Amino acid sequence: MPALSSLCLKPAALSVQSSSQVSPPLSAMLTPLLLLGVLLGLGAARYSPDWPSLDGRPLPRWYDEAKVGVFIHWGVFSVPGFGSEWFWWHWQGQQPPDQKCVDYMTKTYPPGFSYPEFAPQFHAQFFNPGDWADIFQASGAKYVVLTAKHHEGFTNWESPNSWNWNSVNTGPHRDLVGDLGEAVRNRSLHYGLYNSLYEWFHPLYLMDKKNGFKTQEFVMHKLLPELYNMVVRYRPEVIWSDGDWEAPDTYWNSTQFLAWLYNDSPVKDTVVTNDRWGAGCACKHGGYYNCEDKYTPGQLPKHKWEKCTSVDTFSWGYRRNMKISELMDLPTIIKDLVQTVALGGNYLLNVGPTPDGMIPTVFEERLRGVGAWLKINGEAIYASKPWRVQAENTTLPIWYTSKGGTVYAILTAKPPKPTVQLLQPKTSAATKVTLLGLPKPLSWTPIQPNAGLIVLLPELPCDLGQAWTLRLDGVQ
Repeated sequence: MPALSSLCLKPAALSVQSSSQVSPPLSAMLTPLLLLGVLLGLGAARYSPDWPSLDGRPLPRWYDEAKVGVFIHWGVFSVPGFGSEWFWWHWQGQQPPDQKCVDYMTKTYPPGFSYPEFAPQFHAQFFNPGDWADIFQASGAKYVVLTAKHHEGFTNWESPNSWNWNSVNTGPHRDLVGDLGEAVRNRSLHYGLYNSLYEWFHPLYLMDKKNGFKTQEFVMHKLLPELYNMVVRYRPEVIWSDGDWEAPDTYWNSTQFLAWLYNDSPVKDTVVTNDRWGAGCACKHGGYYNCEDKYTPGQLPKHKWEKCTSVDTFSWGYRRNMKISELMDLPTIIKDLVQTVALGGNYLLNVGPTPDGMIPTVFEERLRGVGAWLKINGEAIYASKPWRVQAENTTLPIWYTSKGGTVYAILTAKPPKPTVQLLQPKTSAATKVTLLGLPKPLSWTPIQPNAGLIVLLPELPCDLGQAWTLRLDGVQ
């Protein structure tokens, strides 16, 4: 067992050895070449460290076109595998503690066992990044977001600001962030990283918190150096920020970091960020909006957004005691994905790997099921846009997407009879209807002159996703 001398048994005494701060380029002066580019209309915009400027940055096109991503919550919390990834907080942070977590530790581990002692058991001995990347590619996802650091503070790479509390110094003894990133990019998938701004028990954070966030010791000596290191080293195209809600964005220095990220970082032209950069920022500031976990708007939002959700409805991290009834089944996932995309969002589906580095078989089955559905119906998902109407107002759930002059009507339940009625499309003599996956056009008849149509359906193919897509050409 690796030495844990740097990790005291009490959470609040978690020790982190700081290294010299990694500073971003601070000069805002344009080089002569860049200035010439600006004069020629070819130069990139510069963003100032304030929300009006940062919020005006156009979202890189790849993100909206991708539509589907895989989220991965993996860390020391995977070792106890009980309750959720918030286990440490529920056990020793909140007051009173969660009695179920206390009882679990009492029954399972010796007296005095501390949370940092879970780290050496985070072996990841079966972790094969190529196998993971193959699963993600088969899922139809276009981007992957790995937990680089959760609220427990453990980093899945050798952060110089998290000495002996990272995946290289203890546990797996390997660079999990780097290894997975290489495999994912080798399959032409975009790679992103989740990072928690706060850490439950870091002494510098607790000191700043005690001071009402009037001091920034944690931000200056831990958070920002680590963020800059992460971006320069791994060049993530998504930074999925979290853990922001206890303090304002001015404490986190969020706008200064984002200005560097958008102006001078190695990923300045391709990176996308979410909206979790300080108390009150959610659904207001940032790149795309998460708003809240599992956010589902009732109508088409005016701003690009993403729904993050988990196959395990009780947790984002691995749970040893999860039951099949607590997981989203494939038809539910497909319906959720379709509704999200029809309302202009991206769909980020989470799985929690085991501490030995395996994606549980039931999660793999769900991901591959999504991929099988997308292989047939992805034309209606990838690079699509919301249509003028997002759904039919009928008992049969039908969602619309569009691409160029083509409209897609996605049925997320099997019609009770061999016809389906679409009231919203405006037809013409050139209207043509096909079912994705079948080559021949379908017969249809107008409901009113140039308005609405009734489509005669074929025998719908067996589809584990329980969703079928009608392609409508020549409609408005």
